[in-house]
Amino acid sequence: METFLGLLTLMALGGMVVFFVLAFVKGKSTRLRNFAKSGVCLVTLIILALIGSSIGEKTPVTQEVTAEASAEGIEAEEKIKQEEAKEAEEQAQKEQEEQEEQEAKEAEEKAQIEKEEQEAKAQAKKEEEAKKEEEERKAKEEQKAKEEAERKAKEEQEAKEAEEGSLTVSQEQATWMAQDYLNYTAFSKSGLINQLEFEGFNTEDATYGVENIAVDWQEQAVQMAQDYLNYTAFSKLGLIDQLKFEGFSTEDATHGVESITVDWQEQAVQMAEDYLNYTSFSKQSLIDQLIFEGFSTEHATYAVNQVGL
Repeated sequence: METFLGLLTLMALGGMVVFFVLAFVKGKSTRLRNFAKSGVCLVTLIILALIGSSIGEKTPVTQEVTAEASAEGIEAEEKIKQEEAKEAEEQAQKEQEEQEEQEAKEAEEKAQIEKEEQEAKAQAKKEEEAKKEEEERKAKEEQKAKEEAERKAKEEQEAKEAEEGSLTVSQEQATWMAQDYLNYTAFSKSGLINQLEFEGFNTEDATYGVENIAVDWQEQAVQMAQDYLNYTAFSKLGLIDQLKFEGFSTEDATHGVESITVDWQEQAVQMAEDYLNYTSFSKQSLIDQLIFEGFSTEHATYAVNQVGL
């Protein structure tokens, strides 16, 4: 900019000199015009000088402002760099802390896992030892029970041999008679003892005879239940009660009745016919009698309808 103003100033100065010289060299007719042109150049020169002076005064200020701005820019840039460096340092520190925290957490988890594994191993070992001790205890108890059973068996065998050696004629006869009765018909244990007592044996000998034969009392209950049904009609409950009356336990009597194949409705019909062959009944009184004998209302009603009442 200053170079450009300098060139304009030189051109204005040269024009002023040229027109001023021409004012004296040319004729009078053009002198005034040349003076005027020379004056214009002079004014232009003055204006350019003023402009140059103004620019010259502003340039240091501009340079100073530019320098200040540059310094501020450098300072701001430096400040930004410092802040970025600080942020980077803080970020790195944060990442380091997070990494250390993560490592500490992983180490803690690893230590916890190792602790749990050790505890699990210790617990497993403890359980294994307890199991082993329990097995050893059971083995000892079983061995002890086995030895005790063998001892009792030996004592019983010795007692039996001693008893057989002292067996009386009456006991021997009671045993034979008990077996003969079972070969002929079914008995409960108590019923067979009573039968032997009826035959003249005392209670001790009769009991000895019954207890020294091989017999399945539940099978005897089954056989007696079937014998009774071959003879007359029964309801299920009535037949169980009859077996109990014969001396069987409730369990054996129930087993005996439930182990045979029987149509209880047909038993109700047969009993209804037996009652009508014996005496007269109304329909309702016969139903009530069958219910009294242990039949259900349904079976009793069915039977009475079947016989025609």
